[in-house]
Amino acid sequence: MLSDLLNAPSPDQVSQVITHSIAPSFLLGAVAAFVSLLSSRLNGILERVRDLNALPESEHAMSHLREDLPRLRRRARLINRAIFYSVVSGVMATFLVIFSFVSAFFGRQHVLGAGLLFLVALSLLAASLITLAIEVRISLNEFDHHAIGPRTGG
Repeated sequence: MLSDLLNAPSPDQVSQVITHSIAPSFLLGAVAAFVSLLSSRLNGILERVRDLNALPESEHAMSHLREDLPRLRRRARLINRAIFYSVVSGVMATFLVIFSFVSAFFGRQHVLGAGLLFLVALSLLAASLITLAIEVRISLNEFDHHAIGPRTGG
């Protein structure tokens, strides 16, 4: 083990690992942007839920809009799940980069482990995209066209 630490990888090996780390690094950037988009969607849904919860339960011209709360809660759960899958995908991509460098440092082949980690990261991102697609299909309905009150913030 100590001899492995003393035998540092050659510059060519490090260069190769950096080259192999480009795809996971782009994946990390895409995941970060995607999580931001998902968070914005979740914030919009939660704002709508708060607005609807502020309406009186009956005897108000817009009370019927409260019927939309179960759909909004379902959407929020879906977006929350998509965020979870995306974040775990980013963690797997990070582990992939770390794994690649550690493998090179110890002079070990990393092809199988790196391939598996990349597959897991992409599968989780795919699960997140599919979950978003499900949420998008249920997102638009007639309740969404009714303003409830003044909007604040961005």
